[in-house]
Amino acid sequence: MERFELEPKLKEEIRQRVLGEGFMKIVQSVRRNGKQFKIAMRPVEIGGEKKFQAEMTDEGQVQVKNFDMNAAAEGLEEIIAQRGARDMHIMTAKGDLHIRVTKKGHVLVSRSAEMERVVTVKPHDRVKNLPLTSFDSAALLRTINLADGEGKIRASMRGKYDQVNEFLKVVKETVENYNPGEETPFRVVDCGCGKAYLTLSLYFYLTRTLGFKNVKVTGIDRRNDVITAAKKMAEQLDVANDVEFIESDLAAVNLEKVEMVISLHACDTATDEALAKGIEWKAKYILSAPCCQHELQKDLGKVEKAVASRDTFGGLLRQSILRERLCDILTDSFRAMLLRILGFKTQVIEFVSSEATARNILLKCEYGVKPGQPGPINEYLNLRDYWGVTPWLETRMEKLLTKYFERYH
Repeated sequence: MERFELEPKLKEEIRQRVLGEGFMKIVQSVRRNGKQFKIAMRPVEIGGEKKFQAEMTDEGQVQVKNFDMNAAAEGLEEIIAQRGARDMHIMTAKGDLHIRVTKKGHVLVSRSAEMERVVTVKPHDRVKNLPLTSFDSAALLRTINLADGEGKIRASMRGKYDQVNEFLKVVKETVENYNPGEETPFRVVDCGCGKAYLTLSLYFYLTRTLGFKNVKVTGIDRRNDVITAAKKMAEQLDVANDVEFIESDLAAVNLEKVEMVISLHACDTATDEALAKGIEWKAKYILSAPCCQHELQKDLGKVEKAVASRDTFGGLLRQSILRERLCDILTDSFRAMLLRILGFKTQVIEFVSSEATARNILLKCEYGVKPGQPGPINEYLNLRDYWGVTPWLETRMEKLLTKYFERYH
């Protein structure tokens, strides 16, 4: 048997899992010359027939093909025959199989415990239900550069396209009970709008699909180049009267009568500033997908004052990757708790697949509960004091929070 080759018995197990009943997905990543080639295959239903859909990613270029059973079997043999270091993950209703081939050619195999998962093969044409396909979005997608001149989604922009679609789905769920009247504008502010993919898409989705009659959208970003480009796109799409862009630091902007504040991957404390603005502007809805969170890491690096957390989590805090992920979780937990204290019903959800972005957490907030309730305050203070830190959002909202916290000091 050649180096990197799988044993015959293992090859047969792969064939049975993929071509048999209960198959869900196979993903293989091959590392070669410092680059990664990835192929994924899953069952789909096309025209009432069961097919297999393969998605191949090579140096950022994505290619999708659909196969019948025979062609899928041939494709599977090519996957099995790949050489070099690689990872293969097969998911079935009965359990998972994971195979790792190291750089030295060692084959490491692990199998999950037996499961009883329900496999549902979804129709391939489910794409028609995506928010950005619920109206004639061809001009929009070309203008914001998510699609090429022929209207096809650019392979390099597939992740962003998925993020925007999933964010818009959350918007729909959030405003489903809102009455979109014609008198009062439904004002949305996109904090850290960047290249305006979401800003412009949201305007069209609210007006073309959800039937909102009077929508005003404001995108804010401090970078001159992206604001200049965004204004030009709004003019090209003939929506400049309803979609405006402001070049400014978010902290310096003051607005009134804001119904919804959104932010998609505003870095570090920019997310907190977006949340703070949503609170100060008395927005009814706040939807925020945080990005990197470095502020808390500085405090955890000086955690001597939090003896309990230092002793209990010392081994975790020593590892930079684990400390970073812990800080992500703690930061978003503190944010959700503070929003709850200040009167927002708050959910922390995964709004998009981790394949589209690793930053797939979203804070979904709607104003409508009594601020300053003892339960949320106690939960927050207990967690904060255990770690011996002061979240940036608490400092930013000190004036509003002081009256609620002073009774607990």
